[in-house]
Amino acid sequence: MPAYKKPVSVLVIVHTADLQVLLLERADHSGYWQSVTGSQDPDETLLQTAMREVKEETGLDATCYELTDWHIENQYEIFMEWRWRYEPGITHNTEHVFGLKLPIIVPVYIAAREHLRAIWLPWQEASEKVFSSSNAEAIRLLGSSRQ
Repeated sequence: MPAYKKPVSVLVIVHTADLQVLLLERADHSGYWQSVTGSQDPDETLLQTAMREVKEETGLDATCYELTDWHIENQYEIFMEWRWRYEPGITHNTEHVFGLKLPIIVPVYIAAREHLRAIWLPWQEASEKVFSSSNAEAIRLLGSSRQ
């Protein structure tokens, strides 16, 4: 395991066919809701990162559902409170957006060290609840284009 995180990550919008979106509340920051996210490990493709993060954060096997690379790349400034995880001087992260489409709401099993709880919300409500603007934009895109 590297000493520092790689400043490349995935954002996976887990949703149902009728556009219910899964959100997770961060354990390290109560009240911060988000979709599945995580940094890319060395020698891992972005698809592998998305699959691993979905499994780690929800217990879901992404190979059993429709995982799609949305070919969206966001760059954002890393919050000061989390910069210690990256090499000194790293201030920005590149995020790659994926969608995981499930036929219906299924039970998820959250990683207690990462998240406090999980909820399913209609896409409009989910886009308003997440703390990240890129996460909100991806959820709005889901609703407008029905990915």
